[in-house]
Amino acid sequence: MIAITRAVSPSIANCELTWLPREPIDAVLAQHQHHAYELCLADLGATVVSLSALPDHPDAVFVEDPALVLDEVAVITSMGCESRRGERRSLADGIARYRPVIHMQGPGMLEGGDVLRIGRQLFVGLSNRSDQAGINELGLILRPYGSTVQPMELRNCLHLKSAVSWIGDGTLLINRDWVDESAFVGWQLIDVQEPAAGNALRVAHTVIMPSAFPQTAARLRAHGFQVRELDLSELLKAESGVTCSSLIFD
Repeated sequence: MIAITRAVSPSIANCELTWLPREPIDAVLAQHQHHAYELCLADLGATVVSLSALPDHPDAVFVEDPALVLDEVAVITSMGCESRRGERRSLADGIARYRPVIHMQGPGMLEGGDVLRIGRQLFVGLSNRSDQAGINELGLILRPYGSTVQPMELRNCLHLKSAVSWIGDGTLLINRDWVDESAFVGWQLIDVQEPAAGNALRVAHTVIMPSAFPQTAARLRAHGFQVRELDLSELLKAESGVTCSSLIFD
């Protein structure tokens, strides 16, 4: 299992924000928290490949948005946030050691945080960062690999995976106020207890989530999940979650 990450930019306080008010971000503390995140991934069995920080790109630590990594191929996305598009080249170079790389051409927009992958089925949020044209292009790229792509309407959140995450064992963690659950027929749904708690990361047999959402963590444990909570307070101020700081694949 490989986990590609990127060091926190010293300029992270200048990150892009859509739904959250801007707060001061302690870049040094954010770096320490991100390092603890990487150590957690390694402890759960991942080989962590940490790319160098990009000082001119405050959001570059969030490697999930510029790329999707599937079993056969990696896709470099046509990011909806124009200021972040410079992150893609070095990330593509890092991924190319493990997968053939395809670059989306646009003019549509798509970011990886809007893509919820469950096997060969990909749900993609229609957001400020991903539009129907981008979703259509992704569908054409992935059709030869047997993957299907389904658009999803969102409400009041940045990305689809802000609202819903696959946590394994046939289960999704979901905020139903932010996304319509009707597309997820056949899966167990566990409702968040804190609105922003829908982003969680399953690695091996453990669900990683921020310690900022203890009630949701308790609910997951009550359903039999093993949960590891991490203090990611500074990264959360940058409108992030636990999935967006890594690309994990076999």
